[in-house]
Amino acid sequence: MTFETVKKILLDLGIDEERIHANAYLHYDLELDSTETVQIALDLKRLCGVTVKFESRQDLTVADVCALIDQAKVANPS
Repeated sequence: MTFETVKKILLDLGIDEERIHANAYLHYDLELDSTETVQIALDLKRLCGVTVKFESRQDLTVADVCALIDQAKVANPS
């Protein structure tokens, strides 16, 4: 479910579906800028109830983002 949530957010940002996979890097592969990563964080808060902070210099994969969401859910169960 976590991957599908991240995928939906990325699709809403206009990323082509075929480019979205677990090993895709947000900046390098999907070409997201800092504004878009902030939007992802806001959408994750709204959709999942978790706060995920992205380091500006670290290029995360989609799988990394999913892992951060899962860790945040464990740390702060609803």
